[in-house]
Amino acid sequence: MADQQDQSRGDANHRVSGDGTRLQDILAALFSMQSGNGPQVSTDAQGNTHMRVSELTLRDLARLLGSGVGDSRPSRHNHHVDEEDEEDEDYIAPDDDDDDDDFFGHPQQRRSRPFFPPVTEPQKAGLELLASGDFGRIGVKNRSRRNRRNIARTILNQGRKLVPLTSREDIQTNLVPNTNGTTVATYDANMYTAQFSGDSSFYYTCAQDFKLHIFDMRAPLKPESAPSGTSRRAIREDVSLTTRMPLRKVIQGHPGRWTITDANLSPDNERLIYSSITPTVYMTSTSPDGSSAQIPIPFADHSGRPTPYFGYGDSFGIWSCRFSADGNEVVAGGSGKIFVYDLLANKRTVKISAHSDDVNSCCWADTASGNVLVSASDDSYIKVWDRRSLGASRKPSGVLVGHTEGITYVSAKGDGRYVISNGKDQAVRLWDLRKMHSSAEFDVIERDRTYYGIPEFDYRYPYYPEPPYTAHPRDCSVMTYRGHSVLRTLIRCHFSPAETTGSQYIYSGSADGKIHIWSLDGRIVHVLDRSKTLPATFSPSGREPEPLRGMRVQSCVRDVSWHSQEPVIMSAGWENAHGGTVIARHEFKGLSKLPGGLEDWVERQRQEESQNESNAPRRSARLRAAAQAREQHVPGSFYEIDDDEDSLF
Repeated sequence: MADQQDQSRGDANHRVSGDGTRLQDILAALFSMQSGNGPQVSTDAQGNTHMRVSELTLRDLARLLGSGVGDSRPSRHNHHVDEEDEEDEDYIAPDDDDDDDDFFGHPQQRRSRPFFPPVTEPQKAGLELLASGDFGRIGVKNRSRRNRRNIARTILNQGRKLVPLTSREDIQTNLVPNTNGTTVATYDANMYTAQFSGDSSFYYTCAQDFKLHIFDMRAPLKPESAPSGTSRRAIREDVSLTTRMPLRKVIQGHPGRWTITDANLSPDNERLIYSSITPTVYMTSTSPDGSSAQIPIPFADHSGRPTPYFGYGDSFGIWSCRFSADGNEVVAGGSGKIFVYDLLANKRTVKISAHSDDVNSCCWADTASGNVLVSASDDSYIKVWDRRSLGASRKPSGVLVGHTEGITYVSAKGDGRYVISNGKDQAVRLWDLRKMHSSAEFDVIERDRTYYGIPEFDYRYPYYPEPPYTAHPRDCSVMTYRGHSVLRTLIRCHFSPAETTGSQYIYSGSADGKIHIWSLDGRIVHVLDRSKTLPATFSPSGREPEPLRGMRVQSCVRDVSWHSQEPVIMSAGWENAHGGTVIARHEFKGLSKLPGGLEDWVERQRQEESQNESNAPRRSARLRAAAQAREQHVPGSFYEIDDDEDSLF
């Protein structure tokens, strides 16, 4: 489904029966749905009484008349609940205190309970993942859980080792960006993709005005906000951008439909591809002095008749595109299909009718072979395709079932095993491809016509009603992460960098203007609030001031990117009030740069000590003293410790 927020819902005309009893029932229902003190009653000069019913929508009327508007799926109110539903742990029983009718119009002001309780304790499945060795070094995580996060001690103690080898993960695994950010660029249009390159030397964006920007992240930020103009005329003419980041190149994309939905850099950073809801993906050079030519990559079957927007060929749109690990192929997904294009042979090599709805996102499962493709769709399923078996069967190798609404984004860890997905059911799910349903099992699942999502729900509007199910009954995901808001647009999620964190964190943007960072064990590590982002006059690395008072700007964070070498996150947020995009830089800052940081740390330590004393088993006085010495040091300081206690795994 497109992100066109101004798309009208359409008109519907319904016929009312002449039966007076039927009409009376409808009017009575309308009056009962009226908020406040009921319908407004007034009397005119002639003594006639008039009643006025407000705050009702077309869907309310259509539902009362016995038919839905624009959706043939079964009504939520007619959903049959049997004994199996009541025993299903993912089923949420209707709450008698809630007025379910309100979600067709205005959201309720109060709820009897939260939809998804926050996760406060590590989840068993997540702890098993952390201890599996698939997500970085185990010893680093063990020390982290014991609160041994003294970075200075880790570095200085390496000089006492026979072989002083220290990986980036040993030092940076716990350096998670923890600030609300500082503005480094503003743009007049909404940006749909904003990502670091693989080596983080570039930062590139694509926007709704069909322009792409490439920033050089190897150079320092400019001292203060300034227009983007340089000596190059092509860059100087882009007056809609104000940036502190050195601008490498501006590319005027080929016009498409609505917006550029996706962009991706080649592994060597020399080429850039982008899609714009047409059957053609375009490729261009990223070099400032390189050619400005844009090479079309056509995915449509050529035909002799022209079609609107697309020229000659099929009329469908590409939503997502990705380079392969060697940069020689492109995978793309669109209107229910996925494709692969061989750039060396200059031809399309794969075309699969993959899904019953739009393919919002696709990727390669690993960075080595390039044989396994992953596609995610509005039909709520993620399908895995092995190119080596497509000749014998056009069915997927497996299907990941769990989301109850459409999927906005899928991202692979790159090892051919794990992927994560963001869903309109307000959940990030972590998947193990070894646990996916087979194609035969999925055929059985598809024969079950029960709809587990929310009828009439439209993610483009800022309200998510209480779902009847928190997951599909055949959910095969490993972990689920919640707390963010997947509304308005196709919000994206990613793994943290493998080199510095072992990919042990998952992070996502959110329609409420926040950036959520989860540990694999299910707990939220940090929530970064874009409404508290500092203006461009502040330094991203400087001491943060006390929170400013006054009206805060609300935003929708569509895309977020974590630097592969440094504890830095860049976020692109759509400004709700004025439109356009603000890019913010979020860094990790120690206690010396955070307002009130030392006091907060002391209070947190006191609470943790109190909890540990009540839960921990009795220990000898010597062990208690050693543990207390470790816990009372200020993060970043150095203290001596025996070599045998500092063994690295």
